Amino acid sequence: MEYFEEITLGICYYPEHWDESIWREDLKRMWDGGIRMIRIAEFAWNKFEIKEGVFDFSFFDHYLDVVEETDMKVIFCTPTATPPAWLTEKYPEVLAVDLDGRQYKHGVRRHYNYNAPIWKEKTRIIVTEMAKHYGHRSCIIGWQIDNELNCVVDEFYAEADHIAFREFLKNKYGNLDALNDAWGTVFWNQTYMDWTEVYLPRYGQRGTCNPHLQLDSIRFFSASCLEYCKLHSDILRKYIGKDVFITTNGMFNHADYKKMTKESLDFLSYDCYPAFGTMNGADELHDRKWSMYLAKVRAVSKKYGIMEQQSGPGGWYNFRIAPSPKPGQMRLWALQSIANGADFVSFFRWRTCTFGTEIYWHGILDYDNRDTRRLKELKDIAEDVKKIKDLAGREYEAKVAILIDYDNEWDGEHDVWHGPIRRYSNMQLFKALQEEHIPFNYLNMDADTSTEELQQYDLIFAPHMSIVTSSVVDKIKQYVERGGHFISGARTGYKDKYGRCPMETMPISMQDLFGVEVKDFTSVNESGPQEYAFFGKDKIEMPLFNDILLPISDRCKVLATYVGDYYDGSPAITENSYGCGSAIYFGAAFEANATKVLLHNFIEEWQENKEAILLIHSLASIPKTCETSLCNKDGQKYLFILNYEKEPATIKFNIEAEDVLIGEKICGNFELEPYGVMVLRI
Repeated sequence: MEYFEEITLGICYYPEHWDESIWREDLKRMWDGGIRMIRIAEFAWNKFEIKEGVFDFSFFDHYLDVVEETDMKVIFCTPTATPPAWLTEKYPEVLAVDLDGRQYKHGVRRHYNYNAPIWKEKTRIIVTEMAKHYGHRSCIIGWQIDNELNCVVDEFYAEADHIAFREFLKNKYGNLDALNDAWGTVFWNQTYMDWTEVYLPRYGQRGTCNPHLQLDSIRFFSASCLEYCKLHSDILRKYIGKDVFITTNGMFNHADYKKMTKESLDFLSYDCYPAFGTMNGADELHDRKWSMYLAKVRAVSKKYGIMEQQSGPGGWYNFRIAPSPKPGQMRLWALQSIANGADFVSFFRWRTCTFGTEIYWHGILDYDNRDTRRLKELKDIAEDVKKIKDLAGREYEAKVAILIDYDNEWDGEHDVWHGPIRRYSNMQLFKALQEEHIPFNYLNMDADTSTEELQQYDLIFAPHMSIVTSSVVDKIKQYVERGGHFISGARTGYKDKYGRCPMETMPISMQDLFGVEVKDFTSVNESGPQEYAFFGKDKIEMPLFNDILLPISDRCKVLATYVGDYYDGSPAITENSYGCGSAIYFGAAFEANATKVLLHNFIEEWQENKEAILLIHSLASIPKTCETSLCNKDGQKYLFILNYEKEPATIKFNIEAEDVLIGEKICGNFELEPYGVMVLRI
């Protein structure tokens, strides 16, 4: 179901923070600014249940009555992100505990654990009462579950969590013999003889915990989060209309959002704060990096929205200082979200709070409630959105994908061999594809991913897929056999699903696919001499880790050899013909410039895929400082171009195309203003 027929602007509002004498004025000013929906109530449990079992809905009844005097729509929230003091004082077992055994206390947020039985019961009660009472309200178009599940607190070590973890393991392994085998507990004499001996990681194990226990712990944290989300969703579905959506806002660590969306949501929402990318010490991509996160949202929820879009400077009074958006950046960031697939953009927040922890998390208006330049810019954004409103439900177009999965992501958190190269390559691949203007999607691989989904792409990167399963390998082989091109990096295929390293040659179960074996390997010291390889005439970096390859197939070509160190002259990059496609093994982490060399080499070689992958190149010459994205709505293609720099960008168009934002046809050279955006109908 399409819940948004038009691209829509919204805002986060907190009626409990303001005197009701300004509610109507706020709603009018929001409407005049182009806002058509508001999100409310995510931290307002006490406004519904002031004491245990005593419900009073009069406050939000009154507010919704005022809203329904207008055409404003509402996203209503379940308020469980901040349990009330009466609950945590009477039932302290609901409070979260950190790895060092310290219990959180009332006065913060997200300070509960998912597994305390009384917490689940209290959640069930408040969500049921709210859904029964508000499920019929005509102004409510959707519900947000909780707020930012797993934000900040994404590991849980309360007694209820240890107990639930044992049940999780019993369901997974059946018996202790299977658990001991999967975790290799014979190492360091960790063998368990009774289920009561099994715990989540504990104080004193920081940095030395069994890695297989660590991986299963994160899987458990995710399962607990998803079960809690589903608890809300199952209740809401009983009382709300079929045309009313359910969502929650992510994405945070230790939660499988693909599975969550499938099980509990109509779509996922995301909270987008690009100014954090411009803080001191931020990487070179700055605010543009948020397009990587938006692509990851798109990978788990094809349709999605932005529940919190940055509108002002950000930070708590004691945590983070994000600068104010420069004139034009608020518009740039909103259109960045839309360019990457968002069907609605809801700004955080209407007016900056005058008290509490978030007094520096600014909204459209400042404390004094006067009109601001950000309000003027909001109105400019609303005018833009009117011109592209019909793009809701569009398809993002890409012929290149980057394969990701939760097991490898979670395994890489603590693995100092696998994790750093995975994180490095992820950013460098994004940078290379962005600067070369080659649209891509992340493809979130799990048991439900089909070969047909892989076949939507001409080229797939799988940077460092250390954990592999036979099911995933079979699908990759089918993809390549049918004509796909697959590129993987160092440390591919050396772990099983438990994170163990089997007594098999790397890459496990894929030597025939790549036509190589890994005969030797070494980490590369970042502070020491760097390794290189010659790829034709190009000398490219081979950073962080080097797999030294041994071709074992007569169909395998050596494309590059290492320069220097004891493996000088050894194969570094190979390409193996497999069925109708090819598999490339890149023996290092992916540095951006090396990736660009690879891309252009292979795109030239694969002539049948060249036009689709390089479509944007045929339309215009665009500086690498600009971002591009391509979408399709009802057979009509649209090209977004976004300039992230404070200087104008010169674009040379090879075609004539209409910029729908200014209503003019463009051809030849065009100067895009600083922080400017174009949306071209092509």
